[in-house]
Amino acid sequence: MKKRVLGLLLCGVMAFSMLAAGCGSNNNAPAPEENNQSADAAEGGLKIAIVSSPSGVDDGSFNQNNYEGIQSFIANHPDASVTPVKEESGDTAAAVQAVADIVADYNVIVCCGFQFAGIGAIAQDNPNVNFILVDINPTDAQGQEINAENVYAMTFAEQESGFYAGVAAALETQSNKVAVVNGIAYPSNVNYQYGFESGVNYANKNLGTSAEVVEIASYAGTDVTGANVGGNYVGTFADEATGKVVGNALINEGCDILFVAAGGSGNGVFTAAKEAGNVKVIGCDVDQYDDGANGDSNVVLTSVLKVMDKNVEKQLNAVIDGTFTGKNDLLGADTDSTGYVKEEGRNQLSSDTITKLDEVYELVKNGTIVPASNFNGILPEDLGWYFL
Repeated sequence: MKKRVLGLLLCGVMAFSMLAAGCGSNNNAPAPEENNQSADAAEGGLKIAIVSSPSGVDDGSFNQNNYEGIQSFIANHPDASVTPVKEESGDTAAAVQAVADIVADYNVIVCCGFQFAGIGAIAQDNPNVNFILVDINPTDAQGQEINAENVYAMTFAEQESGFYAGVAAALETQSNKVAVVNGIAYPSNVNYQYGFESGVNYANKNLGTSAEVVEIASYAGTDVTGANVGGNYVGTFADEATGKVVGNALINEGCDILFVAAGGSGNGVFTAAKEAGNVKVIGCDVDQYDDGANGDSNVVLTSVLKVMDKNVEKQLNAVIDGTFTGKNDLLGADTDSTGYVKEEGRNQLSSDTITKLDEVYELVKNGTIVPASNFNGILPEDLGWYFL
């Protein structure tokens, strides 16, 4: 059956080399033994570490949502404990080293972000430790992607949530100028950007809107292949001051809705919107409505979601019950892992916008609409429709 696929802009298409290799499990530690060791550890209280980017587990967004999944697990398993570890630099080698430094001390290590891909080699050397890797699949010492028996890697179709943000922004803007602010042009962040652009273009083509996506060339991002992906990138996930500068620059260009996918740097964009007084933001990863409070008003229009907490908790429960299995898993609307906030009192969307979002959500969920992402070969500014 043909699928109707939304495409929007062309930049060079690149495919990662995906080498599906079984994890080098220790010949002296077969899978049943590893499961028994996990169960024994669980009985004595599962020791969990969460290693995060410089913005830490209180960033109000990506890292915090993963941490909340662990806290929810601990609420039901009070013998378990968690230790947050913040890797201060954001450097990939330093991130992997931070995990290596603590691997002997924990039963489960949750690693949050693209920079932790290299923990695959550590996992191979430590088959009795389980790893939950968020936003990237593991690689071995040669940088080749692997499947590891003790690594559950969850990546998300961020382009889907970005798409919902773009549709919402196009439907709600008064100035007809909207923008997305990102942190670093890692694949997950580019997915948000391209999805947002896809959503705006979809609304313009199909829902009667005429919104313009504003990009400032000096803030364009460079992705992991070295390609210029445009957009508005702060360059870090932990710089509120620069986030505010980027936010103000876009507001000065006439934008009245900003989709913020920039981690801790996004707090500065929120501040810029609050000070402007006539600007709304769309939160990212988690419900950020509380972060939008501005006196008696609120700057958050809605938030689009990447449901990490429930998926992290699910995998911790699998460790406890002995069913944990290594897998590289792509999660999207079909597993209720992407979405948007429409609960009363947590958004400021019109009822008409919510109705239209619900309609496009179903089209995304059933595969009719496939928004552009960094590497899916669909690009955000090609206004044609493609049929697969």
